[in-house]
Amino acid sequence: MSRHRFRIALALFTLIIFSSTASAQRAAAPPPAPDSAKPQIRAITAFVNLDRSKYQQQIADAMKLLKYARTLLESRGYVVQGVRIATQPFSEYTKGLSTEQTVEFFRNYEALADQQKFAASIGPAMLNANDPDSQADTLAEILAGTKSLNGSLVVAADDGVRWRAVGAAARVIKRLEDTDRSQANFHFAAIAMVGPLTPFFPAAYVSGFGHQFAIALESANTVNAVFKDSQDLNAARQKLTDTLAKTAFDIEGIAQRVDRDMGWAYVGMDLSPAPAKDVSIGAALEDLTQQPFGSSGTLTAAATVTAAIRDIHVKRTGYNGLMLPILEDTRLAQRWSEGNVSLDALLSYSAVCGTGLDTIPLPGDTTEQQLDLIIGDMASLAFKWKKPLAARLLPVANKAAGDTTDFDDPYLTNATIQPLTHR
Repeated sequence: MSRHRFRIALALFTLIIFSSTASAQRAAAPPPAPDSAKPQIRAITAFVNLDRSKYQQQIADAMKLLKYARTLLESRGYVVQGVRIATQPFSEYTKGLSTEQTVEFFRNYEALADQQKFAASIGPAMLNANDPDSQADTLAEILAGTKSLNGSLVVAADDGVRWRAVGAAARVIKRLEDTDRSQANFHFAAIAMVGPLTPFFPAAYVSGFGHQFAIALESANTVNAVFKDSQDLNAARQKLTDTLAKTAFDIEGIAQRVDRDMGWAYVGMDLSPAPAKDVSIGAALEDLTQQPFGSSGTLTAAATVTAAIRDIHVKRTGYNGLMLPILEDTRLAQRWSEGNVSLDALLSYSAVCGTGLDTIPLPGDTTEQQLDLIIGDMASLAFKWKKPLAARLLPVANKAAGDTTDFDDPYLTNATIQPLTHR
């Protein structure tokens, strides 16, 4: 071999070795750290009109959709907390069963949900104004007899506040208080003016043929990042709109691809910035107001978040308001424990921006009548302003004002129970 050819061969060999080493280093390199301000996805929720005679196959089909959607979203760098399946009102697919048989059916359904790793909502009781109170009693037994199923009860709709249903919801709450750590009420909500196809639990349900899906965001981290060191309300609002919109349009594009590829109809996104314990919406609002949550200015800050959300023009479904779940947010739980925020304050926030009374710890001696009054206030507010609200109230057996809750659900934090001073 001539010296010239040798030099060419050596150069090519060196280039190949260098390229292979660089490729190996790129392959071994860890993925980039996730953007701390990028919203996570609380849930991808599929809506299924369940048929008791073939529900296993229906669930298998829904799981194909959910796994495909999750894979696509995660491939784009989104963290997906979980997948969910919501049905039509449970009474529609348990006709002919006794209460005992219905509870047994749902124990089997819960076992399937555990096996397939999806969260399950079985729809509302008393969806229609003339539905019997017995649906509420059956729902109470289902939720008391299972550990993870979710359900709701409709207390207000376009025809007004349904006072019979308000009383039924209070009875369900008192029944579920008599469960382990009184924790079953975490999976129940009295809902008012909440339509079908919301992806958030426990309110999620479908009316119609189903075969649809929606996406729920978990974006308290985004609100935190935007509001950090921000003191101008208008600038904070615009920045939040711009930041969330960029992500929302990207997610919508992915969802539309899933719609095309899988034949399930995408019905929209709920942009409500749900918190997750230490990822706190309460802390974000305090960054904006420079005051403890519950102080003057809180309502304005909360309204700023909702206004920002409503300026995002993607296909929407569900609440699209500010979620303030006391026991799912460590800062909110702290302010509740300090007595800095009350039921009436939370209702006032709901009038302009919030989504109701969510995961509120109450004394165990709270009566049905007191619960009736609290739920009635929420329902009246929802009907007056034609906005979706819910009440998820957690009276704790054998606990009084001043005691601390002892919930062990991983999504809940504990707080000091406050007295019902105005009831």
